[in-house]
Amino acid sequence: MGCLLFLYKMNELSILKPTLVINEAICKNNIKQMAEKARENHLIFRPHFKTHFSAEIGEWFRDQGVYCITVSSVQMAEYFASHGWDDIAIAFPVNIAEAEKINELASKIRLSILIESVQAIAYLDKNLRSETNVYIKIDTGYHRTGIGSNAINEIQKVVEKIRLSSHLRFKGFLTHAGNTYHAPSVAGILEISRYSIRQMVNLKNIFQQSYPQLIISTGDTPSCSLENHFSGTDEIRPGNFIFYDFMQYRLHSCSLEQIAIMMACPVVAKHPERNELVIYGGAVHFSKEFMLEDSTRNYGQMADFDGKNWPSSLENAYLSDLSQEHGIVKCSDTVFQKYKPGDIAGFFPIHSCLTANLMGLYHTTTNHIIRRMERSY
Repeated sequence: MGCLLFLYKMNELSILKPTLVINEAICKNNIKQMAEKARENHLIFRPHFKTHFSAEIGEWFRDQGVYCITVSSVQMAEYFASHGWDDIAIAFPVNIAEAEKINELASKIRLSILIESVQAIAYLDKNLRSETNVYIKIDTGYHRTGIGSNAINEIQKVVEKIRLSSHLRFKGFLTHAGNTYHAPSVAGILEISRYSIRQMVNLKNIFQQSYPQLIISTGDTPSCSLENHFSGTDEIRPGNFIFYDFMQYRLHSCSLEQIAIMMACPVVAKHPERNELVIYGGAVHFSKEFMLEDSTRNYGQMADFDGKNWPSSLENAYLSDLSQEHGIVKCSDTVFQKYKPGDIAGFFPIHSCLTANLMGLYHTTTNHIIRRMERSY
């Protein structure tokens, strides 16, 4: 999977090394559009913050009336709780080794966790002292985690175990249709998404009489971006949509003008015998995902950029390989002649979540630095 490459003028930002740049106006418009879609469909909007990891960017969501969020770790929940967010769901199978940290969080905020086994419930029931909401993770076809949607007896056992718990409160069923990322078309994305929701609605119909307040929580960026009707869904949790990326563009989840993130990298060498540019920017900056196109690994696609306006057209070149610090760009003669060592090239990441995680800082187009949560692994 790849990155989109464009020209970047040095007089706009001082770029000396690989630098992650975001367009604040596009980010805010992406948030506004998704928040409006949620309101129009009477949905709880619980955006996933794992894409941007930033308290400052989180405030852009508050401006659109967002009050509840999704994160992917206890550490991330602690970070955003410390910045005033008090309704947080950790959409990752609960790590019972962090039970004490979960207990501390639950004593301060409305915390929701993700469970898929009676063993986890039994452990938490013995070790938690604060009331904690529980989603049951359901697998509707992605096959990463979760109880299969047709395993009704197993789901019933988990629901009953939660009911008997002193501190756990059953909130509903949660799924992530990540298989939409592998769909061949818009129609394929919508088919996967709607099939996933039908499975969740079936579960809701089975359990709603005993638990009338239970909700269905869904949400991946491709389906949330493309779907206009969410019949049966109560809550959506997209995350990548704030930035989008080249993969989302190729999935038709967004337009080129909606991609709000880029990497700016110095050109360090040229090889005319291979029509290749070498940039300072490698796997430690982008991650090493790629897209297969005609059996060729494509890590990026060059696009037009005039130093002021976001790219609106593509050029004949692509990022063909990444090592730790190097990036190799194969390009046409015309594009090759545009560059010399010291010039700056820019890239739309194929996967903005991973690139942002690796880079750690954002530089806005107005030359403002936005910091992200520091992670300890």
